[in-house]
Amino acid sequence: MLSRVAENIYWVGRYLERAENTARLLAANATLHLDLPRGITPAWEPLIAMAGTQDLFEAQHSDYSEPEVIRFMLGSEQNPSSILSSLRAARENARTIRDYMPREAWELINKHHLDAGERVEEGLSKRGRHEYLKRIILTTQTLNGMLAGTMNHDQGYHFLLLGRNIERADMTTRIIDVRTDGLLPLENSGLQAFETLQWVSLLRSLSAYQMYRRSMQARVRRGDVLLFLFQSADFPRSIRHNLCNIERSLKTLPNHESAIRILYQVKSRILSTPVEKMQCTPLHHFIDQVQIALDRVHDEISNAWFLPPH
Repeated sequence: MLSRVAENIYWVGRYLERAENTARLLAANATLHLDLPRGITPAWEPLIAMAGTQDLFEAQHSDYSEPEVIRFMLGSEQNPSSILSSLRAARENARTIRDYMPREAWELINKHHLDAGERVEEGLSKRGRHEYLKRIILTTQTLNGMLAGTMNHDQGYHFLLLGRNIERADMTTRIIDVRTDGLLPLENSGLQAFETLQWVSLLRSLSAYQMYRRSMQARVRRGDVLLFLFQSADFPRSIRHNLCNIERSLKTLPNHESAIRILYQVKSRILSTPVEKMQCTPLHHFIDQVQIALDRVHDEISNAWFLPPH
């Protein structure tokens, strides 16, 4: 397979997953707002921290108000991680490799990008936001299903899966990191009784609430949520599950030894670490190490199969 084609397919997977996860975050934070007492609102700044775009946001905005954060994460052309920027990048990568994917998939990627841009004002309004974000999520999931059901499961498809699963694992760690650190000022506001809502919101960000209840058979508790999201072998958005999927795809490709070695190390560490007992600071450092490992896996994939940057 040509390096250019492999790289473009890989980034189609990453950008589509990034758009979906950003929509999930915004939708979950809006739902948390509805669940809290009148006059109490969840913070919006952590969502910017989750994407690692604080400096860019602060250069363009004076405060972390809900409208400013929504506009920046949903439709800002200056934010490379916004939903519209991610869909535009996915479309551009797909456009150059249209012969390597089913025509129906290319047409839906193109339509997905156009629809999201044409209806962006719906997403910016409180009245239309829920349906707009829901449409982003469902269309992306439709695309994933279409590609799984109609694309040859050859090397190209495994590059698509590599991009999707690396992005998904990375976003799961970011969501855990920021939401564990707190979206609510619990210590000062008398909102300790609502702490469970924060963990429910975390699970909802990943569409994990019902699967958590089914797997853990327990009420929503911090330690159990962390165990589920780090170590579940069955939930598709857990970090362990995504690492296993990355490993499976890598083994179908040549020159995979270095990336597999990194995966074995980080997977072993995840399974042997009592994440349910870790407080915020050590958990933050642990998540940093997982993210660094994912970056190293990406670098190994890039060095082994993609063209060097110009």
